[in-house]
Amino acid sequence: MLILPAIDLKNGKCVRLFQGKAEKETVYSEDPAAMSRRWEGEGAGYLHVVDLDGAFQGRPANLPAVLSILKSVRIPVELGGGMRTMESIENALSTGVSRIIVGTKAAESLDFAEQAYTAFGERVVPSIDAREGKVAVSGWESETGIKAVKLGADLRKIGYALAIYTDISRDGTLRGLNFPGIESFLDETGLQTIVAGGVSTLDDVRGIKKLEGKGVAGLVIGKALYAGTISLPAAIAAGRKKE
Repeated sequence: MLILPAIDLKNGKCVRLFQGKAEKETVYSEDPAAMSRRWEGEGAGYLHVVDLDGAFQGRPANLPAVLSILKSVRIPVELGGGMRTMESIENALSTGVSRIIVGTKAAESLDFAEQAYTAFGERVVPSIDAREGKVAVSGWESETGIKAVKLGADLRKIGYALAIYTDISRDGTLRGLNFPGIESFLDETGLQTIVAGGVSTLDDVRGIKKLEGKGVAGLVIGKALYAGTISLPAAIAAGRKKE
């Protein structure tokens, strides 16, 4: 199981939000590139980078910080936040980003999701961000009323095999993973899934590792790393351990 350290960018800085709320921000570093090097040095095999300003504004807004990260590490980087046009996806991929995360636009338009999949294949990964089982968009500020499991199933029909699933109510809270919600998503969509939202201790890592057989492909860890409740090397070791 892949462990992906999260780097959330806001105003060029590395931050964490509580439940995705812009007003509940904690700055952890003013040098995202240095933070990226730290995670790579501690064994990360992939970085999960989100342009929060882009998510709120609807277009990429932290390109200089993204470029500094790409220049600083050799491991692959996935990038999300404001990727709502084919041009934005193409431009981001041209910088050297390994894959693009599409959230809002995929939820709003399955036609766009299909167009992106046709053009870029597995280099685009849909992000399904849910609050009480319903998809939220536009930096998680707007509710859609769409069930997360329904969107996941529809995206699988298009051809997507991998998705990111985030429980918004848990994100940045250190409350632990919502295992019933995750299992429901896995069972009803059939997607390989990178899980995010609420990781607190190694028990979360060990618990989600047990769901690999149901489709868990990875785990994004953010606040727990920055707050020190989990060390990255320990999380990676737990993710690799054979049951």
